Amino acid sequence: MKERYQSTIAACFVGYIVQAIVNNFVPLLFLTFQRSYHIPLSQITLLVTFNFGVQLLVDLVSVGFVDKIGYRVSMVAAHLLSAAGLVLLTVLPEWMEQPFLGILFAVMVYAVGGGLLEVLVSPVVEACPSDHKEKTMSMLHSFYCWGHVGVVLLSTLFFGAVGIENWKILAVVWAVIPVCNAVAFAKVPIAPLIEDGEPGLRLGELLCLRIFWILLVMMVCAGASEQAVSQWASTFAEQGLGISKTAGDLAGPMAFAVLMGMSRAFYGKYGDRINLDRFMICSSVLCILSYVGISMIPSPQFSLTACAVCGLSVGIMWPGTFSKASAAVPKGGTAMFALLALGGDVGCSGGPTLVGMVSHALGDDLKRGMLVALVFPVLLLFGIVLMAKKELPH
Repeated sequence: MKERYQSTIAACFVGYIVQAIVNNFVPLLFLTFQRSYHIPLSQITLLVTFNFGVQLLVDLVSVGFVDKIGYRVSMVAAHLLSAAGLVLLTVLPEWMEQPFLGILFAVMVYAVGGGLLEVLVSPVVEACPSDHKEKTMSMLHSFYCWGHVGVVLLSTLFFGAVGIENWKILAVVWAVIPVCNAVAFAKVPIAPLIEDGEPGLRLGELLCLRIFWILLVMMVCAGASEQAVSQWASTFAEQGLGISKTAGDLAGPMAFAVLMGMSRAFYGKYGDRINLDRFMICSSVLCILSYVGISMIPSPQFSLTACAVCGLSVGIMWPGTFSKASAAVPKGGTAMFALLALGGDVGCSGGPTLVGMVSHALGDDLKRGMLVALVFPVLLLFGIVLMAKKELPH
C-alpha cells in the first residue's frame, strides 16, 4: 500500500519545485522589465506584493471549493495555471498596450496556481500512508528550498551563457515542469485526507478550537521568522560587505535557502530518531540567537553568517507546524490546511514589512528593525512549548 503512493509523494515534491519557480523566477527579471518595457521600478516592485496577495486570497477562498471539485482536479489545475502564467509572461507584454498590465495578468494567473499548490501539496502528502509522516513532510518542504536554489543558479547560468535578453526561452522551459507534473497528477493515486469518508470539521467548528488558534499563530510566526531575514539578507550582504547585487543574492538569500533546505532534508532523513518537539524548540532557540547576532553584533561578516544560520534554524518551523496540526486536529481537513497556509503567507509578507517599516522609522537602521522581529521566533517557541506540554484542550 505504501509503495503505491511513492509516485504521489514524488509528484508532490515536484509540486513544491513548481511553486519555487513561480515565486522566484520573475524577481530575477525586474531590471530587465524596467529596461525592456520602460516600466518604473516602483511599479515593478509591486509584482511581488501582488503575487503573494493573490496567493493569500486563493488560500482563503480555496476552503469553499477544493473539497467540492476534488484534490486531483485542483492539483492538475494548479499546475496548468502555473505553466500558463509563465508562458503568458512571454507574450502579453507585447500584445497589450501597457506592458505592465500584461505582466500583472500573467503574474495573477501563476499566482493562483502557486496559491493552490500551497494549499494542496501538504495535505496530499499527509494523506499518503507512511510510517513517519513528519519526516516526509520535512523532506517535502526541503524541495521548495532546492527549487529556489535551482531557479536562481540555473537561471543565472542561462543568462550568462545566452544573454538575459533571451529570458523568454527560459520561461517556456520552466513552464514545461508544471505541465509534466500536471500529467503525473492526472494518474497518481490520491488518498482521502480524512479516513473512512468521515466529514472534516466545518469552518465554524475549526475556529472554535483553541488549539487551532495556537497553531495558526505558530504558522504566522514561522513564515515571519523565515522571510524577515530571507528578504533582507541580500541587502545585508550589499551594505555590509560592499558587494554587487548578484554577489549579494548569492551570499545572502542563496546561503539562507541552502541551509534551510539542509535542515529540512536532515529531519526528512533522520526524523524517526529525533523528537519533533525538541527539534523545533532547539531550532527556535537557535533562531532567536541568530536574530540577536544579526541585530547586536557590529561585524558585517558575522551578521551575514547569522543570516545563513537563521536559514538552518527556521527549516523545521513550517513543515513541523503542519505535522503538529495534523496530529492535534486529525479531522481538520482542507479548511485547516488552507487557513494554516494563509497564516504562513501572512507571516511571510508581514515579517519583512515590519522590519522595513521599523527600520525606516529608525533612520533606515536595518539592524534595529530586525531586532523588533525577534518577537516572531519568541512567540513560536512559546507555542511549541505549550503544544509539547499538551496543556491545551482540543
